[in-house]
Amino acid sequence: MSYISENVIPGNYGKTFGTDAKEKRDLEQIQKELMKLEGITEVILIEGFPKEFKVHTSKVVQISDIEKKVSALGFHLVPKSFFPL
Repeated sequence: MSYISENVIPGNYGKTFGTDAKEKRDLEQIQKELMKLEGITEVILIEGFPKEFKVHTSKVVQISDIEKKVSALGFHLVPKSFFPL
């Protein structure tokens, strides 16, 4: 694993995650909980299938911290690749 694959780096690009949450209210609950983490400035819900959201930060945030928040709600999380191929 590398520094970039284990963290969300501040900047315009952000990091995209896939989730098994299907209902809009579940995605909004994930969004609300992630906004409580220090350093997260924005969580954008992406319409479509599979369900995804993008996280923007003001400082380095560990992906494991994001995974713990989502797991506590009963959902799973999969980080997408760094850059589109």
